[in-house]
Amino acid sequence: MASSRNWVYDVFPSFSGTDVRRNFLSHLLKGLHKSVNSFRDQNMERSQSLDPMLKQAIRDSRIALVVFSKNYASSSWCLNELLEIVKCKEEFGQMVIPIFYCLDPSHVRHQDGDFGKNFEETCGRNTEEEKIQWEKALTDVANLAGFDSVTWDDEAKMIEEIANDVSGKLLSTSSTDSAENSIGIEDHIANMSVLLQLEAEEVRMVGIWGSSGIGKTTIARALFNQLSRHFPVSKFIDRAFVYKSRETYKGANPDDPNMKLHLQGCFLSEILGKKDIKIDHLGALGERLKHQKTLIIIDDLDDLVVLDSLVGKTNWFGCGSRIIVITNNKQFLRAHGIDHIYEVSLPSKERAQEMFCQSAFGENSPPEGFEELVVEIAWLAGSLPLGLTVFGSALRGRKKEYWVKMLPRLQNDLDGNIEETLKVSYDAIGNVKDQALFRLIACLFNHVKVRDIELLLADSGLDVNIALENLVDKSLIHVRNDHVEMHRLLQETGRNIVRSQSTDNPGEREFLVDSNDSRTVLSEGIGTRKVLGISLDTSKVSEFCVHENAFKGMGNLLFLDISSKTFIEEEVKVHLPEKINYYSVQPKQLIWDRFPLKCMPYTFLRNLVKLEMHDSKLEKLWEGAMSFTCLKELDMWASKYLKEIPDLSKATNIEKLDFGHCWSLVELPSSIRNLNKLLELNMEYCGELETLPTGFNLKSLDYLNFNECWKLRTFPEFATNISNLILAETSIEEYPSNLYFKNVRELSMGKADSDENKCQGVKPFMPMLSPTLTLLELWNIPNLVELSSSFQNLNNLERLDICYCRNLESLPTGINLESLVSLNLFGCSRLKRFPDISTNIKYLDLDQTGIEEVPWQIENFFNLTKLTMKGCRELKCVSLNIFKLKHLGEVSFSNCGALTRVDLSCYPSGVEMMKADNADIVSEETTSSLPDSCVLNVNFMDCVNLDREPVLHQQSIIFNSMILPGEEVPSYFTYRTSDSQPFGTSSSLPIPLLPTQLSQPFFRFRVCAVVSASNGVYIGVYSRFKGRIGNKFDSFGELHKFMEIEKGIHLCIFDCRIRLYKDNVPLSQLNYDHVDINIHITSGDWRSTVVLKEWGIRLLEDCSSAENRLGNPNSTLPHVCVEDEENLVNGTEQGDRGDVVTETSSKQNEDVILLQRSADSMFSRMSGKEMISYFTHRTTGTSLTNIPLPHTSPSQPFFRFKAFAVVGCKSSGQFSYFVTHISCRFKDGFENQPRRLYKAENGNHLDIYECSFPLYQGNASPAEMNYDRVDIQLHLRYRSDSTVRLIVWGIRLIEDCSSSENQLDSETDQFEECGNSDIGHEIDQSEECEDMDDTGGICIGIDQSEERGDSDE
Repeated sequence: MASSRNWVYDVFPSFSGTDVRRNFLSHLLKGLHKSVNSFRDQNMERSQSLDPMLKQAIRDSRIALVVFSKNYASSSWCLNELLEIVKCKEEFGQMVIPIFYCLDPSHVRHQDGDFGKNFEETCGRNTEEEKIQWEKALTDVANLAGFDSVTWDDEAKMIEEIANDVSGKLLSTSSTDSAENSIGIEDHIANMSVLLQLEAEEVRMVGIWGSSGIGKTTIARALFNQLSRHFPVSKFIDRAFVYKSRETYKGANPDDPNMKLHLQGCFLSEILGKKDIKIDHLGALGERLKHQKTLIIIDDLDDLVVLDSLVGKTNWFGCGSRIIVITNNKQFLRAHGIDHIYEVSLPSKERAQEMFCQSAFGENSPPEGFEELVVEIAWLAGSLPLGLTVFGSALRGRKKEYWVKMLPRLQNDLDGNIEETLKVSYDAIGNVKDQALFRLIACLFNHVKVRDIELLLADSGLDVNIALENLVDKSLIHVRNDHVEMHRLLQETGRNIVRSQSTDNPGEREFLVDSNDSRTVLSEGIGTRKVLGISLDTSKVSEFCVHENAFKGMGNLLFLDISSKTFIEEEVKVHLPEKINYYSVQPKQLIWDRFPLKCMPYTFLRNLVKLEMHDSKLEKLWEGAMSFTCLKELDMWASKYLKEIPDLSKATNIEKLDFGHCWSLVELPSSIRNLNKLLELNMEYCGELETLPTGFNLKSLDYLNFNECWKLRTFPEFATNISNLILAETSIEEYPSNLYFKNVRELSMGKADSDENKCQGVKPFMPMLSPTLTLLELWNIPNLVELSSSFQNLNNLERLDICYCRNLESLPTGINLESLVSLNLFGCSRLKRFPDISTNIKYLDLDQTGIEEVPWQIENFFNLTKLTMKGCRELKCVSLNIFKLKHLGEVSFSNCGALTRVDLSCYPSGVEMMKADNADIVSEETTSSLPDSCVLNVNFMDCVNLDREPVLHQQSIIFNSMILPGEEVPSYFTYRTSDSQPFGTSSSLPIPLLPTQLSQPFFRFRVCAVVSASNGVYIGVYSRFKGRIGNKFDSFGELHKFMEIEKGIHLCIFDCRIRLYKDNVPLSQLNYDHVDINIHITSGDWRSTVVLKEWGIRLLEDCSSAENRLGNPNSTLPHVCVEDEENLVNGTEQGDRGDVVTETSSKQNEDVILLQRSADSMFSRMSGKEMISYFTHRTTGTSLTNIPLPHTSPSQPFFRFKAFAVVGCKSSGQFSYFVTHISCRFKDGFENQPRRLYKAENGNHLDIYECSFPLYQGNASPAEMNYDRVDIQLHLRYRSDSTVRLIVWGIRLIEDCSSSENQLDSETDQFEECGNSDIGHEIDQSEECEDMDDTGGICIGIDQSEERGDSDE
């Protein structure tokens, strides 16, 4: 991707010096020099192949200017330059601008004319393969949009136009590079690539659709930056172009042909980069572009006439063309026949926080202390990229105190830049009905069911269904799970539009949504007929009384919502006077939490569609049978004083009744049995309800809930198509014998007490279970001893809970409920056998059962994610092959007092556990068999007889976290401390670091905390890496939860891993020498305390044999940075750093010690002067000559070897500074290993390196050139204040015996990793800088020598 490169130069010109150096080129460079700088290659030796430095200059340039002239093709040098430019265009997105100087472009394109003759002469001196490559490059570049000097009368104007074009491209690519580096942009580009299908030859139009501010343009620009190099013609058309192009015909008829011709002429001029192209007929645009493979992106367009004029048909463009249109109107795309549409979604919470941090801090994560503020502000922005960017910019560089003070403003006010952008979308709606519905949703109906909106606005004249669809198409709302959702910032925009209707008097607005405004209107009685809806959040206002004439003036009030948006119980805050005028108000929706009256006013009820009175003071609703034909929903939840439900016989259209938690209700009225449209009836927690009316005929009823109606003893016969029936925690003693629900999907039954003599009728009910069941709950049914074999018919059953059925002894055997994923047998204490019931179970709860051992069948539950067997008092041994359960994440055996032995490994054949001293290391076979991500959490709390040691060693390879009994940190943990502080304690352990520990991708360690707690525990860990020069890096790990802790002292053990990168730089390069690991522990319940008694850690390192790794030809020695780079450059010290000490066994010989200390680094140093016998070629001179190449080496892409050098250092100061320069000669030229500056204390040192050299010269491999030997040289250079002497050095070849051609990529990666490692600062920077011309601004690669570009002769 282009943006991943750091461009050194902005422009590289490729030209023939004979033709253009002293005239056109010098004038062009003078024009460019106003804004660009030059790369100079003066006095460069010429040959047929490109010099590596020049090749690198081409690769480092953002734009290549190719000046084709008569003698350009006379030089293989120029043609090879062109090959490299084309390669960079394809690989890096380098832009190429051809300039045809006194030359017909077709002569370049087809290699004919004088240009073609020169080309043929050059090809005659080269290979046929080179000719083919040059021909293709010439054709490809000549087909690109560029400049033809023949068409310009004034060369100065042409040069000015070229300079403007270059500057414009550089400015645009700067913004697109920035866009492409945006967080999450890669995912969008990947999704778009699927729709674009770039490999297809068809012409395809694709739409990008999403709300304003969601990042459509950012995605489009990044996409253009990546794709444009694949298209000879490409253009990004923004909205400004369309506005400017239409100015001439402003107000014209949309079908005006002259306007369309004008638009097409402007469009073609923009695409081809030529001014004022005139089109005389509507087919001309297609004729000019039908043979061109074109990429066109049109941004922010919603005018169908313009779109039809610009890209009317696919046959206007050449094969493989792609047209991308960005809009917030989906119907606009469909109307143009664009079916491939990419919807841009909001970023995830995590991505949104990263985007905000990038805007506010310039990094992806917040500084310490800002974490909670970032979460809060990202939420306030609703994860909308526009909001995240604006908020971040406003807070950038501010102190934390300022952020805290700004929060209320961000919560209550909408930033002007955001509102201006979003209001454009509202203004573009066009239809007044759609705008009215937008305002209504913004103020009252956000997150409301579509069905409720349709019912409430049925006779409003707003054409609700059409308006909703239009708003969805314009990305102003979404419909998810049958609910309307509007983004928070769009909602605030809509509310501001309503506020602007009257800034001084809220009673003149159509909707009141600010609680203080609503309170003012209701308490002062200043509402008018303009008010249609009021929403008042009682949690945001103080107690007040409604004015007696508050509703008198609001005759059009349709929606009244007085409720608390919090879940905190409140006293009544809104009081009503005794004499209040209700008569003029007939709302359709009345929501009033804690309604203060004992009976409802009649006038409030006449036109109600929805009545919701939660936690009201009502004792009865109304007197007698009243006709409420509009009423659809009656919700009296938690109205604990309600004693009776009125006659509902005339509320014939009612669909939902909710009397849950109405504790004083004793019975349901008989009129309820005739409510033929009733869908839901909720009576849960009506503890005084004793009887139900008989003769139910509720054919529409779908949901019936009598959960915890403890006094309910009878259940009537009734005909219904019910799908969800809840009868748990009742006292029903008998069910009708013919009761059968053929459509029931969820059924819950159970007793409210444990009296085994009171449960009758349940058992006969079991054979009548419907095969449609997906959930079955049977709770506390004492006479349930076994389940009928008819269970085998429940093929749709997904969840089965049989709990506290203490006499249940067995389950049906030999059946396989294929859909069953959750099985809960909690408290079935007599159940001792586990049946073959399903192999697809994911969640298995066997707590407090009588099972004596882990059922062997569990090993066949390949989808199992959670297994719990807490309180199984008969369980003595756990033996389970964890390697078969790839998805298992949580296991609990807590409170199994008889448990003594655990084996959860049961390794597959051929896999053995390492010895105890290497318990953290497992073989590759073992690792591949571990559960997914190895995140298994195991609980052995209060297993007092369990042998802990074997479990600890199994934990090394299997578990991510564990709870064990114990009161001290086991000796297994090598670093430990003790602390005893109250709740919320923190503690820290300093750990010294070896360089090898930072050379891995992750820093891994295991924590053990001895915790005294009575409830759940949260343990947070963060690490601070420190260096001797004061540098530091903080890393915050995830929060570890141990929520199933009971009162006592426990060992909480868990693994942590930290990514060893800071801003994409490995920590191994940042010179950290120790880490402070901090632990913070809090209680999971604010009412309980927790004490950290002691804690410790064990580092998890790769302890594989260093000797074997060094000898392994395929091993790569990762880089270890030895000293601080800034000090190396400046030649200064910060004081003694001290030596890193590694404990080694006294039995190890010296060679092994040396190898272990060097094997993990691409460069490593140790004190000493003895060489290692491992190196097979050695000398005391500077050259190793005639080294035979292994027979496989010339066929490989790289020649690789490991080298050592024993050097003696002496200087006037404490340290010596020197450069090691290694080079190889195969035949006629040296390949050089990059030089590095090293620093060493005075004395003798043994340095070990790994070297890789590419084995290709041009397109030829060493195998083709018959190389069989190599000379290797090592040179030392040192600073003037140092003396460094080479004592002895040598190498060992690394022979890659792989025959696969696919090794090329992996070897290349290894070489690039080696070559790019920032071991130290390169020297001789002054030499390189001498040739650089620093003129500021943009850089150009330019050759000043006369010979450049001349013919090969």
